[in-house]
Amino acid sequence: MDKPDYHKIYSDIITYKYPHKLDECKKILSKNKFSELDVLDINQRIFGKKSKSALLSNARHRSFNKSTIVYILNYQKKCNLNNSQLAAHFKLSRNTVAKWKKTFLV
Repeated sequence: MDKPDYHKIYSDIITYKYPHKLDECKKILSKNKFSELDVLDINQRIFGKKSKSALLSNARHRSFNKSTIVYILNYQKKCNLNNSQLAAHFKLSRNTVAKWKKTFLV
């Protein structure tokens, strides 16, 4: 299954609905390939923060590939964060972080 063309999707959204946010999102749009974290970042920049209930319902449908999980776990080491702090930063569950650590840092 092919991934969606996030560059085209978000370029069109910014061009047609939010042209005033082009400068804010230019750095992310200049990338050739979007990671899951880039998608979450540009989505937040365009549409702003969501309510807590919307975040909880959307969090159930997020998925991360191995490279993104490894990036998140390396970020934890680099910034010297505990599981709770890392989970809060990336809006994840503490249990998810613990499971990833068991799986990918064995």
